[in-house]
Amino acid sequence: MKTKGAVTLFCAVALASAAAFAQGARKFGWIPVNAEAARLDPANYYGGRTYHPSAGGGNMHVQIKAQQPVTIFMTAAGEWSYALQHPEAMATIHQDCARTHVTDTTYTCFITEPMTLVIEDERASTGKAVFASVGAALDETNNPASRVASVGLAAMLSGGSRAKRHFTAPNDVNVQYFRWDCVENCVQPEFQWVRVTEEQYKLTPYMKIYSGYAPDLDGEQISVSIKSPVPMVVALVPSSVASQLHENRQALESALDKVTCQQRAVQKLQFQCTFNIADGPQSLIVAPENDSRVPHKKADVEWFADKCVANCQPPPQATQPQGTEPQNPQN
Repeated sequence: MKTKGAVTLFCAVALASAAAFAQGARKFGWIPVNAEAARLDPANYYGGRTYHPSAGGGNMHVQIKAQQPVTIFMTAAGEWSYALQHPEAMATIHQDCARTHVTDTTYTCFITEPMTLVIEDERASTGKAVFASVGAALDETNNPASRVASVGLAAMLSGGSRAKRHFTAPNDVNVQYFRWDCVENCVQPEFQWVRVTEEQYKLTPYMKIYSGYAPDLDGEQISVSIKSPVPMVVALVPSSVASQLHENRQALESALDKVTCQQRAVQKLQFQCTFNIADGPQSLIVAPENDSRVPHKKADVEWFADKCVANCQPPPQATQPQGTEPQNPQN
């Protein structure tokens, strides 16, 4: 059997060794990332991050604290962008996952399309409505739907404001964003099929013994491929036993009674077995089932072990933050 074909077949079982690795599976949770601070006058709006979910949708997760009650909702990114250009449309945008009377909350929403986080000050307007645009804060006296404070614009407190603005009754709002990511066992071991033996040898009545394998990890797998013109016995036995069988084939049957990794009367087969460190050094034995009638032909033997080749030591544990949602949008 060609090596390329063997490696292709091994892919189906390669994950088993990784799953058995002692450090455990990855654990995920919500990790705080960047934060924003906004200042709103009564009846103002604030546009936060726009989320772009992956296929099938996902959860977004933020913590919001406000000095005065606010309404939080998600709206389609296109609608929000249009409302910023046409303030008269602000009062009619769709509100998904709306939460009212919020002063301190963890806010989540499952979304399936690009959507923007919007925060609205619930207080009634006490004076002129203001629309914060890219270049400056503009007075919109006769348009009550145009009360907007947009991210990165005049309403932002955290640096880089493009326009000075006087607030008549400021409501400071803090938004802490989170990312769904790995928090424990994040660096996983990497496994690779390593060839132990590959040989085409002439058949003889004598037993063929391949030594030199010892599992590095519990649950380590080996894969053996045999192709022969006559039925063969193939088994992996402790190396101490194999050395005795080389001189006394009559003891083969009793030795095979004590091992589980074996195949009898096979001519073309690939099979896998699992071993632990406590099993100790192992040897592969191959021999014709009938040693009295052996043709002058050759048999092909391939033997691979699924070895850890990188990140083989468990990493230090990390602290897992709150949050257990299985999906998170890409930001």
